Amino acid sequence: MHETSTPLTAERRPLAPLKWSNWYLSILRLAVGLLLALLIALLWLLHRNEVEEQRATLIADVLWLEQSLRFHLDGHSEQLQQLALDLTQTRKPHPLFDLRARHILKNNSELQQLLWIDASGKTVAGMPNPALPRVEPGPFGEDRVSRSLELVRLGNPVYSDAYALNDAVQFEIYVPLFRGGRHRGTLLGVYSLNGLLKHQVPWWFAERYLLRILDGNGQTLASKSKVDASPTTLTYAVSFEPPGYGMTLKATAYRAADNLAQTLISTLMVILAAAVFWSLWAVRGSIQRRLLAEQALRSEYAFRKAMEDSLMVGMRARDLAGRVTYANPAFLRMVGFRSDELIGREPPMPYWAPEEMERTLHLHNSVLEGNAPHEGFEIRLMRKDGSRFDALVYEAPLIDSDGRQTGWMGSIIDVTARKRAEDLARQQQEKLQITARLVTMGEMASTLAHELNQPLAAITSYTAGCMNKLTTGNFTPEQLKEALGKLAVQAQRAGHIIRRVHDFVRKSEPKLAPCDLAEVIDDSIGFIEGAAKSRGVRIQREIQGMRPELPADRVMLEQVLLNLMRNGIEAMSEMPAERRRLTVKLSQVEQQMEIRVIDHGLGIPPEIEEKLFTPLFSTKADGMGMGLSICRSIIEFHHGRLWVEANPAGGSIFVITLPIGRQ
Repeated sequence: MHETSTPLTAERRPLAPLKWSNWYLSILRLAVGLLLALLIALLWLLHRNEVEEQRATLIADVLWLEQSLRFHLDGHSEQLQQLALDLTQTRKPHPLFDLRARHILKNNSELQQLLWIDASGKTVAGMPNPALPRVEPGPFGEDRVSRSLELVRLGNPVYSDAYALNDAVQFEIYVPLFRGGRHRGTLLGVYSLNGLLKHQVPWWFAERYLLRILDGNGQTLASKSKVDASPTTLTYAVSFEPPGYGMTLKATAYRAADNLAQTLISTLMVILAAAVFWSLWAVRGSIQRRLLAEQALRSEYAFRKAMEDSLMVGMRARDLAGRVTYANPAFLRMVGFRSDELIGREPPMPYWAPEEMERTLHLHNSVLEGNAPHEGFEIRLMRKDGSRFDALVYEAPLIDSDGRQTGWMGSIIDVTARKRAEDLARQQQEKLQITARLVTMGEMASTLAHELNQPLAAITSYTAGCMNKLTTGNFTPEQLKEALGKLAVQAQRAGHIIRRVHDFVRKSEPKLAPCDLAEVIDDSIGFIEGAAKSRGVRIQREIQGMRPELPADRVMLEQVLLNLMRNGIEAMSEMPAERRRLTVKLSQVEQQMEIRVIDHGLGIPPEIEEKLFTPLFSTKADGMGMGLSICRSIIEFHHGRLWVEANPAGGSIFVITLPIGRQ
């Protein structure tokens, strides 16, 4: 902490201001700066007032135009409604329609077509032609004209959405014809958007603004402009109602003619003031920047140096050829060499262990080729005094200010103590497992004695019978041979029991060998079956037909199964006789073998289930609380999982999963 405080203090210490011999330069600089600020403020205010005035004019013009277009369309709608009323009251509607339609189209150039459609949707008459304006379906396959004809039956004029036809954008108006309260037909007028803008937007509006009609997606449907100039960002938009359907009127103002003389004078004044100000500021700024850079560099170097010196992790840099270019004090202390003994050194390095030379050189070349593992790698290195230590190395590329790689930076951590602690913990775990197996055998001593008593009693009986026959001489060789064969079978049975106990309790290193889980289950049941019978518990085994062999330690798995089965037997001690059933089930689930030990006891409360596999936690009055913890560590050593589930039928299910393809 003391090492890093110095650079931080130096970095935060304020710099002494530069002193100028000519004090009046500061006053002149201040005056020029003030003049420049006032000039800029004046120009900004003038420009802002001009923009606000232009915006207010734009809004007023757009609102006027929108109202004018709306009144114009409303006037057309009223003419069509009057025509619809006249058609329902005259006896000769066709001549009347032709006359009035020709008049309306002649006086309203934006109207492209006028149709008379009966109640069934068929065209009765049309000017200038009776063809429907569009027949293509809408985006969802619907008939747009038919949809509008249905809406107009409600009694009010209806506008359609805008659509493109023959490089022109149009929309329609539908006016209903009613006679005697019943719908008798529809008048359909087709408007051209471009024609509407062409004939209804005055020339002075087009000279000031770029006018566009946009759809709901912001796409331009029609536009009008009289000048060829670039528009500004000053825009205003209003909803185009009618016809609606998301259409908007959007006007963008053109750039107004600038006052060239005013702009030129203002620009020259700003340039002159800026040049004077910059010339006075340049020298001082250059010196100050240089001093700032030098002091920041010193502070940064001191900070980095203090940080690197305080690290406990060794740092070592190498160039692209593998030569050592940097080593921090932690790495020098780690290997026992001085900095001058390593800087510039090429492989092989003096801290490489001779017995690991080939592997170390291979890892060195892999790093230089860019194949360093992201998770790091462990390697054995050698100190200057010849002692060895284990190191965990992480390599990362060194990038310069131009983005080019100049070498590799390695972080080295001495993990000798950690590995020694891991070995000690593993040895203690193995001793604890042996102790647990001895305790298990001690608890099963009476059962094993009973199992051994049966073959020994049979041996005694067969031996006595053979002696009696030899004494009396009343025997045949076949009788004696049969008795001796049975005696040998019982002796093998007793030997098998003793050998199985010996294999279970002897101390040995974990050995992974191909193992049939069905045989492990059978041997485990053989150990504990006597104890189960003495407590009135029936053991059932359910094993699938096809089962692959797994690389596992047979004795360690037997220890886990014995512990789980014994816990299940004890859990059912107070249950009725018909519920004392322990099931051991073996099955394959995808790429795993699954063993389930199922009892029908009282079950495990949720608050206890969370701590069940915690070391030194036990639900038994005389328990040490290590059994299930050891079981889980054994299964995890085999890269599997062990957990407990509630049995829906009452009791608990301990589940073991072991991977099939892992070596």
